Amino acid sequence: MHAVIETTWLDATAQADLVRRGEVGPLDLVEAAIARIEALNPQLDAVIRTRFDRARAEAAGLLPDGPFRGVPILFKDLGCFVAGEPTAFGLGPLRELAWPVTSYLAEQFLAAGFVPLGRTNVPESGTTVTTEPRSFPPARNPWHPGYSTGGSSGGSAAAVASGMVAVAHASDGGGSIRIPASECGLVGLKPTRGRVSQGPLIGEAWAGGVIDGAVTRTVRDAAGVLDVISARMPGEPYYAPPLPRPLGLEVGADPGRLRIGVIDRPGGQMSLDDPQCREAVAGAGRLLESLGHHVEESAPDGMFEHEFARHFNTIIAADTETAFRAFEMLLGRPIADSEIEPRNASYRHAGRALGAVAYLQSREWLGMWARRMAHWWTEHDLLVTPTLGAPPPQLGWFTAGGPEHEGGRIASFIPYTAQFNMTGQPAVSLPLHWTPGGLPVGVQLVAAYGREDVLIQVASQLEQAAPWGGRRPQVRPGR
Repeated sequence: MHAVIETTWLDATAQADLVRRGEVGPLDLVEAAIARIEALNPQLDAVIRTRFDRARAEAAGLLPDGPFRGVPILFKDLGCFVAGEPTAFGLGPLRELAWPVTSYLAEQFLAAGFVPLGRTNVPESGTTVTTEPRSFPPARNPWHPGYSTGGSSGGSAAAVASGMVAVAHASDGGGSIRIPASECGLVGLKPTRGRVSQGPLIGEAWAGGVIDGAVTRTVRDAAGVLDVISARMPGEPYYAPPLPRPLGLEVGADPGRLRIGVIDRPGGQMSLDDPQCREAVAGAGRLLESLGHHVEESAPDGMFEHEFARHFNTIIAADTETAFRAFEMLLGRPIADSEIEPRNASYRHAGRALGAVAYLQSREWLGMWARRMAHWWTEHDLLVTPTLGAPPPQLGWFTAGGPEHEGGRIASFIPYTAQFNMTGQPAVSLPLHWTPGGLPVGVQLVAAYGREDVLIQVASQLEQAAPWGGRRPQVRPGR
């Protein structure tokens, strides 16, 4: 018998250390996480599918002796396939569709010793920034259940922020790790393009914009998780530059005096520009200066290029229709527009109408634009921005104006994130600010291509200088 140890707010690194020392067993951690999910999920709807009995059996058996042996995890219900288990992508028609293969990503999570407990809530097809799918209940923010968790990794963020698990799988095509991290008060690290394999079913998604990772409560967990899921798999379309050493060793390492540019407001009038987001960046800038860095107001010239949104949406439309055709092949039937949300029906129609030349022209434009963006990092080490244009909105805000206004509201809310999916650069959202009403506001740090090591070093500095670990939502069992 193991002594009873409270593990709810321990990060994954600390939980794994307890298992290694024999102070708790994997089954103890799994049972504690299951109890927390059962108590809190009726209020938050963060988890939409569970595998508790399998998880108990796995925890009681012979787990791989990886660095996170016995630590419970949740997988996002989009990607990270496990053979024989359903992954619905937030779509009602796929609710019971079991996938035939295990993704390389899931294999790496399992080899690290993680024990998956189930799947987390996502927006339909991951194409919006709030987790309010038509076919599942909306995920609710642990800091205030009437507010959005963000998306598309919103269920994962709600689960980690509420203490259900210490870490959950997340993915990011236009901000989908960083957005929910900002709205739920977490660390959300988007890796460099090509750092984490999309295989074996996908070479690249959204023109290389999609990348997998996790949402965590600590910087060391963000580093440790990326270390275990970034194995170089054979046959990738491209590889991220090798890191100098494991990211876990960058936690607490001195980054030296860095050249940091700061921008606290978007370039266009159509984007949200909340004073709480500007205040968050101002506080981060002061903190970075106090740590010895050179901080100045500066950003890449192409940061708010007007044409960017059109070309980015071309990529999404083409990939959405491609994905739906794959879903239809697996289902053995068409998916009607009436079965999906108007946003995705519109993307499908646009994708069908898109010619090959027009698609390639968008990719070519984005390639030239990315070179203009990258030039700024030849003279700077980091860019600091608000993660979002505003604090978490109330549930229903994005669709309140009807389908014809949904796209504009989505775009207005995320003026800072999608650019770095298309440049492929690593970026992290850190929980450095809260509104007077107690809602989290994230600050985004962006490094040069391949330089997650710099992000982890500086994020670790900020975590030590302005610790956020003591802030916890007061979510209670029941509805």
